Amino acid sequence: MTENLDETDRQILKILQKNAKLTTKELADAVNLTPTPVFERQKRLEKKGYIRKYVAVLDPEKLGLGLLVFCKVKLKQINHEIADSFVRQIQLIPEVTECYNTSGAYDYLLKVRARDMKQYQEFVLSKLGDIESVGSIESTFVMSEVKQNYGLSF
Repeated sequence: MTENLDETDRQILKILQKNAKLTTKELADAVNLTPTPVFERQKRLEKKGYIRKYVAVLDPEKLGLGLLVFCKVKLKQINHEIADSFVRQIQLIPEVTECYNTSGAYDYLLKVRARDMKQYQEFVLSKLGDIESVGSIESTFVMSEVKQNYGLSF
């Protein structure tokens, strides 16, 4: 899909990954164009789905969500209906910030944020524990975040 992007489109995307709050004029200056064509390019990139959305990246520590856990989930059995049901239920749980369907020993990898170990335990017992299809889980607790990059390299 990236074959439709020229170098200016790529520059715009790279710059917006670093700072999506730039004005059209600031973005235009950064790519050496006038604001109107940059505005049109940005809208086209949004419309075609290259830019999904704009978000603020929050500090979980400051919000009292300092515990980061990667939770590997193995379902008891799997088929389309069970997988769809699991995904629907996971999407309703606010502690789960990301969920990936994986291959290997586990079916899903969840990224979970909690205040502390007690809240994580409650999440496991009351929320994951209520999902009938869950067969087993394995939790990996993050001691420190070494690298966190929201941008894509292309």
